[in-house]
Amino acid sequence: MKAAGRPRTFDRDEAVEKAMYLFWQYGYESTSLAVLKAGISTGISSPSFYAAFGSKEELYRECIQRYLSTFGQVTQPLWDNTIPARESLESTLRLSARMQCEPGHPSGCMIGLGAMSATSTENAVVAEPLARSRERTREGIFATVQRGVNTGELRADTDIDALASTFSTFLFGLSIQARDGATSEQLNGAVSLMMHLWSQHSA
Repeated sequence: MKAAGRPRTFDRDEAVEKAMYLFWQYGYESTSLAVLKAGISTGISSPSFYAAFGSKEELYRECIQRYLSTFGQVTQPLWDNTIPARESLESTLRLSARMQCEPGHPSGCMIGLGAMSATSTENAVVAEPLARSRERTREGIFATVQRGVNTGELRADTDIDALASTFSTFLFGLSIQARDGATSEQLNGAVSLMMHLWSQHSA
């Protein structure tokens, strides 16, 4: 009869959360297996790690999904068609700015910073979920600007591509500013100035 394996000595859900913070702070390539094991649970063995998570890559993907279902929800206003388009965009920018500077987790956005998370050729596929998320956000911003034109909030001659690209670039740039120590107040001030750009195109 096959002997039962040793019982898990750590909380898996809590371990995924800790791993998410490590990947968020250091990126995929810089977060080694040794760093993960030390951060997840004292004394966890490699066999226990692989039994619980499969591989570093599988754990990373799970952490991305954890992030998207929690902190990543700041972009949800982009798909809320019950509020004006301007409010959708501004809420997204302000919620993101606030989240990225909150205490208790790494600064910046895991999705935005993930562009530099797995740069080698062999690891590029690991970051695909991050790239898809960034593209979805770009599409959400484009759709919001388009909605602004369709509803008459923005002038009919608005260059939708250019305006949406400008706001997308700004949103992803918040990650670098937050990681470099910008405060929530500073980022919110920048959001206020960016929203003047929307006003300049108002109908």
